[in-house]
Amino acid sequence: MAPENFNSNGNASSLPWENGSLDSLSLANSKKAVMEIIEQPLVQGIEDHLVEFSEAMRTVSKALRRAAEGKASAQAEASEWKRKYELERQRNLQLENKVPASVDLKDNFPEKKVENFKRMDEQSRIHSGKNGIYSHEVLRDNENNSYSNIHSKLIRKASFKLHWCCKGEKNDQHKHDVVSFEKGNITTAERSSKQICLKWESPPQTVLILTKPNSVSVKFLCAEMIRWLKEKKLNIYVEPRVRTDLVTESPFFNFVQTWKDDGILLLHEKVDLVVTLGGDGTVLWAASMFKGPVPPIVPFSLGSLGFMTPFHSQHYRECLNSMLQGPISITLRHRLQCHVIREAAKTEYETEEPILVLNEVTIDRGISSFLTNLECYCDNSFVTCVQGDGLILSTTSGSTAYSLAAGGSMVHPQVPGILFTPICPHSLSFRPLILPEYVTLRIQVPFNSRGHAWASFDGKDRKQLAPGDALVCSMSIWPVPTACQGDSTNDFLHSIHDGLHWNLRKTQSFDGPRESS
Repeated sequence: MAPENFNSNGNASSLPWENGSLDSLSLANSKKAVMEIIEQPLVQGIEDHLVEFSEAMRTVSKALRRAAEGKASAQAEASEWKRKYELERQRNLQLENKVPASVDLKDNFPEKKVENFKRMDEQSRIHSGKNGIYSHEVLRDNENNSYSNIHSKLIRKASFKLHWCCKGEKNDQHKHDVVSFEKGNITTAERSSKQICLKWESPPQTVLILTKPNSVSVKFLCAEMIRWLKEKKLNIYVEPRVRTDLVTESPFFNFVQTWKDDGILLLHEKVDLVVTLGGDGTVLWAASMFKGPVPPIVPFSLGSLGFMTPFHSQHYRECLNSMLQGPISITLRHRLQCHVIREAAKTEYETEEPILVLNEVTIDRGISSFLTNLECYCDNSFVTCVQGDGLILSTTSGSTAYSLAAGGSMVHPQVPGILFTPICPHSLSFRPLILPEYVTLRIQVPFNSRGHAWASFDGKDRKQLAPGDALVCSMSIWPVPTACQGDSTNDFLHSIHDGLHWNLRKTQSFDGPRESS
């Protein structure tokens, strides 16, 4: 039965579409009603709800980011505590196994030295005494606080002190306070003219020689230097490959010592002085061999370009005589300690072993065609998001290396800081930064990154960083002391003048136009 429509009089009438068509008036009214509905404004308050929802999502995003930051920070801190625990455990085992119960330190050593051996201060602190900085406080040996091998250490391991010295002043005791308060005024100690001087307390007896590989001239110089050092009755260590070559050439070199397998980990306990024959790469290799304290390094220049090799090989006798007698002006070159934390790590024990770098750690896009996407944090505070070819975290010693080529500044190597230099950033306003040495930097590959990133440490040990992985960097407590030819500042300026021809130009002609009087 067809539906009925009632008119105003109550009489039934047919619907408009009952006859199969609509009249023009009904169609116009329908269109008008639809347009009125479409043109009606949104329900009042819906825009406010959308804004509130957006703010809530932003808050959730910040909370998730803070949680990720806390996880990475906790993992890095736990890894550091684990490392310290393992070192302490190893010391205790050596104390139990190696020290005879009958040894009485008070009978064999002065009371002051006994106290020094017993002190278990934190290794990262540098204390200044009345006469300078003690060697066991700046370049502290892992075993200096243990009782193991005490007699052999005092005989074969040379001791030294580091002193502050100021140009043009003799026997001047400087204030060691960084900041002092007097009558409400804040002052800082004058440190700009200070140099660090190493003075031997006992003569060095063991020398390690590290050479640039695949170089005939370096090989001949190494053999000649070993003969000369042998006449001075010094113990000489070389790398295993070098000793094999020397003994193959002549059985005379059988007295030269080397190490096997894990013996390199204990090398710092035996070596008093390190001599490098090569360029900056050889110095980097020497630094990488020591995971803890590093003996003083005397770098001889035998490479194409060097900023850390001030000594010339043709004068090695005079140089080494001066180094063995002392005092030595040195540069304490800071290193970065880097940890790679994988996204899949569930506990702090899954953190990878730390890597020490003397120049820089570089995070780049590798072979990927996509821009590198990196989230950067400084002490858990968000710094920026790097989009470009990559990022360089450099020490001040490495400021004249890759960081300089990427647009970073040249910095004196004894300035304690971390250089934050982008590589070809996708922003014209992205300028390099220099951060203080006490901060901890975390570089994380976000989960929405299009590709992987790659990290390299002093140009080697390349590691892949997948989305979610992070790289944590902080200043290491173990610096690399390198000997200076003059002093730290003169060597630095000499290296940039000779190596880079810094600001070299012809002098302006004197016969040009002059100011009218």
